[in-house]
Amino acid sequence: MKRLFLVLISGILTGLATPSLSASYLALVFLAPLWIALFDLDWFLTQRGVETLVGVRAGAKKGVKAGLKLSRSPAILGATWGLGYHGLTLFWITGIHPMTWMGVPWLASLLIAGFCWLAITAWGMVLVMLWAVGLSQICFLRQIQSKITIEASIVRILWGTTLWCLLESLWSRGALWWSTLALTQSPTNLGLLQLSQFSGSITVVAIVVLLNGLLAEMALHWRQGHGKTVKTFAIAWILLVVTLGTFSYFLNQRPIADNPQEKLKIGIIQGNIPNEIKLYPEGWRKAIAGYTSGYEQLARAGVDIVLTPETALPYSWPDIVANSSFYRAILTEKTPVWLGAFGQTQDRQGEHITNSLFTITGTGQLYSQFNKVKLVPLGEYVPFSQFLGQFIDRLSPLKADLIPGKAGQLMPTPWGLAAVGICYESAFAEHFRGQVAQGAQFIITVANNAHYSTVMPAQHHAQDVLRAIESDRWLARATNTGYSAIIDPRGHTRWQSGINTYELHTGTLYRRQTQTLYVRWGDWLTPSLLVLSAIAWGWIGWQPGNIS
Repeated sequence: MKRLFLVLISGILTGLATPSLSASYLALVFLAPLWIALFDLDWFLTQRGVETLVGVRAGAKKGVKAGLKLSRSPAILGATWGLGYHGLTLFWITGIHPMTWMGVPWLASLLIAGFCWLAITAWGMVLVMLWAVGLSQICFLRQIQSKITIEASIVRILWGTTLWCLLESLWSRGALWWSTLALTQSPTNLGLLQLSQFSGSITVVAIVVLLNGLLAEMALHWRQGHGKTVKTFAIAWILLVVTLGTFSYFLNQRPIADNPQEKLKIGIIQGNIPNEIKLYPEGWRKAIAGYTSGYEQLARAGVDIVLTPETALPYSWPDIVANSSFYRAILTEKTPVWLGAFGQTQDRQGEHITNSLFTITGTGQLYSQFNKVKLVPLGEYVPFSQFLGQFIDRLSPLKADLIPGKAGQLMPTPWGLAAVGICYESAFAEHFRGQVAQGAQFIITVANNAHYSTVMPAQHHAQDVLRAIESDRWLARATNTGYSAIIDPRGHTRWQSGINTYELHTGTLYRRQTQTLYVRWGDWLTPSLLVLSAIAWGWIGWQPGNIS
């Protein structure tokens, strides 16, 4: 059980690398203990050693054997590390408690928050569990699970890196995703993050796993007294760190070289409407007053357009036109606005609403509309509602069903195409890549983020830093309670708001038409690693003494 405890602690320490503590260096070291636990079968007592223990009763001996067997299970080891990493990284979800403002009793609210945390943590644990089991089985089939040779180490490193990238790639295409290993390096390790321009954030993931794999294999050889190969792995680790560090440093230092003719002066409003009142009359009044006043001030400051957060005005667009002082301010000031509100749609099942961002011209006309594609499970919709709908209500006071927007949407604006992400969508790199590949010249993201601790807004900001670098685009983000920001294509935060504050800011974006390798080719690294790993796996099968 000591092995499991150490693996759990290493997962927790890796979790500390994510925002807002941002100790990114921890992630470059503390995946290694899980790796060592998988392949160093003599790390603790062997079963033979247990059997020769003096004075151990039969029942106790069976218990010790069972504990050793449990602590050696790849599935258990992977799940334990995943519990530490994903459990800590995603603990902010418990901030939805208390939900008494929604009419949920205090105890029920606590249970719901606990269930949500356990559910999303378990999904992350499954990823690590599959990685550990898959890597162990691949090595077992080549009889190198416990073989400490340089050839076996190369195969384990290649497959360990490949499998992690493959699993993250699959997870990020699903409905539930957030805590990628790349998050451990954002936004503090901006040099390393520049490499995400080549194959997206999966490039950063591959480097993190690769560095941990080299350290783990070095430790395994050291345990066997293989001094020469220990030096080889140590030199390889140092050379890799120095080479990647130098290359990424120069990438980060490149001038952005924006065209002054492509400048866009943008005003951002952070409304600071607490969730407890946001969707009720008090919140509506405060939102109308705050956003109307903020819009008027920014318009008079000469901005080209004003950006508001997700559902800044919790009304449908027709209601805003008919009854809102905000709409009348648009007609007076004649400055365009990106407005977060609800859209309406009708089908055979009835009326539905969308979580939308509208482009409104200075004449008050609806220019374009982007509907949120990646809805939050349980918060904005109930997965498998035909089975679970009668048991689970959404964690939202909205009465109508939210429906997702169509994938592949584009957001035309008077200044060209914009890539748009609404809240949760910031975690999905392909969502933005597709828009930029089709011609989006800058990125705007909007979010709520209310009622969570500062950890969640910090992680959300870090996700947007990744998206800006991957696509080589300026990014503006407006949130309800923080952190709103402007991020340049190198990931530098040019401005960031406070938390739980009402703020107005005037900043600058530049429209860009460049395309990174990632934008053009997507995640080409994972299939390339898969081919390389398959070749290595076949190669070691032909080595003397190996039976496939």
